[in-house]
Amino acid sequence: MKKGFLLFITVLFIAALSACTTGSGAGDDGGESSNSEGASDSEEKVLYMNNGEEPTSLNPPVGFDAVSWNVLNNLMEGLTRLGKNDKPQPAMAEDWDVSENGKVYTFYLREDANWSNGDPVTAQDFVYAWKQLLNPKTGSPAAFLGYFIEGGKEYNTGKGSAEDVMVKAVDDKTFKVTLTAPTNYFLHVVTNPAFFPVNAKVAKENPEWHTEAESFVSNGPFKLKKWAHEKEMVMVRNDQYWDKETVRLDKVHWAMVNNTNTEYQMFKSDELDMTAIPSDMADQLIDGDNVVIEKQAGLYFYRFNVNKEPFQNKKIRKAFALAVNQENIVNYVTKNNEEAAKAFVSPGFEGPSGKDFREVNGDLVKFNPEKAKKLLEEGMKEEGYDKLPPVTLTYNTDEGHKAIAVAMQSMFNENLGVNVTLQNTEWNVFLEAQKNLKYQLSRSSFLFDYADPINFLESFTTGQSMNRTGWSNKEYDKLIAQAKKETNEEKRWELMYEAEKLLAEEMPIFPIHYYNQVYIYKDDITGIVRHPVGYLELKWADKK
Repeated sequence: MKKGFLLFITVLFIAALSACTTGSGAGDDGGESSNSEGASDSEEKVLYMNNGEEPTSLNPPVGFDAVSWNVLNNLMEGLTRLGKNDKPQPAMAEDWDVSENGKVYTFYLREDANWSNGDPVTAQDFVYAWKQLLNPKTGSPAAFLGYFIEGGKEYNTGKGSAEDVMVKAVDDKTFKVTLTAPTNYFLHVVTNPAFFPVNAKVAKENPEWHTEAESFVSNGPFKLKKWAHEKEMVMVRNDQYWDKETVRLDKVHWAMVNNTNTEYQMFKSDELDMTAIPSDMADQLIDGDNVVIEKQAGLYFYRFNVNKEPFQNKKIRKAFALAVNQENIVNYVTKNNEEAAKAFVSPGFEGPSGKDFREVNGDLVKFNPEKAKKLLEEGMKEEGYDKLPPVTLTYNTDEGHKAIAVAMQSMFNENLGVNVTLQNTEWNVFLEAQKNLKYQLSRSSFLFDYADPINFLESFTTGQSMNRTGWSNKEYDKLIAQAKKETNEEKRWELMYEAEKLLAEEMPIFPIHYYNQVYIYKDDITGIVRHPVGYLELKWADKK
């Protein structure tokens, strides 16, 4: 990829937290012992990992979160795949052409690209999958990514038909897509699991093909051998994969344990080959052997629901945002060397000027308790409140999320004189309720889907599935629409700078920290790759 992302200096390895989606960190404290595969493991290279919880879905257009991506990105493969250098490389497509106007991409699929059941991967499989992504009946949270495609938004919003979506199987091994505007990061966009193909023949015969190991068909480095729901998954090397000689592992065993302390104990007892560090042990473990501290393009933040009192008032929203000391949270609560977030787009995106987006737009949301208290008073006066309506802060069940929530509860009390009630909810319930605007104030996280700031900023346009705040602003919508059509890069980035400033002025969300995950590896583990913008890669992983 020629533009966009300033590569971080370390190979990325992060926890499965959230994505353009909200990260989870929730689930059952289940997971069988690593010895459940039996004595044969000692004769094979088996990597033991923890996925945190059950994947939301292994149907590529639907499983739009990190706990689904971790698995999907190793079972499946799209037209391009991120290489070790974090740039798109040929994958299912061995080559492609781009039209002079930059809008038409023609991909040429490999002759030896096959599904795990022996079927060839065809252009029709991509047409089927991409139209499923955009089909409004699918209800895909990732559908907005398909709005790059001519006719995609119209189909997804009920203003057009499937026939209007400009994706075409020229022949079995030639796939053509027409975009709404030149998009020079499109090859990175299609590395996202939302754009993975689906075996159309299998899916038509069994719409639930993706729900069990026995029926799952893959086209990536691994195939699904076992899926004990809510407990464990086992992947094995895919002998039909075009690049199978590169794959070193025989098996990958995934536990599903959402408690970091339990995960660490499993690591200590050799049931896992890697672990996150529990926050209450960070001080003693952070400088230990085999600890890897790496960055991730993404944001841990909180959403206001502007349709629920008292957060319909902009000044009250800003009061709550400015009452939170982000530096104290990263220094004394999370303690994983994260960078406190004082704006929304994370560092690491280089603009046409050669400067980082964050450097140019600066700090936009800074801790200021005096200003926060003044804004609260003004906002309450505007709403006619003698007493602030009760406020409940909701987070999904996880010790790390709880620790941050407790710290914020204390800050709201100390800096605003407001008593906030805390509520925790299991992940699947939490996510659905947040999408349906059931919460007043709730935690979230965003991991970039592709290497451009617009990916985050467009999430808060009117009606966008990732918005989840009820906030709508015509000026903001216009800025994002202009940025997505603008072909002059300097003008496009200026529009994005302006949009982020408007987001900070309106404050439907407020930032806590940028991602910087900490993991410990066993001595014999090599080759695991996590991209600054991208997903867990086990294609090159090895175990001595």
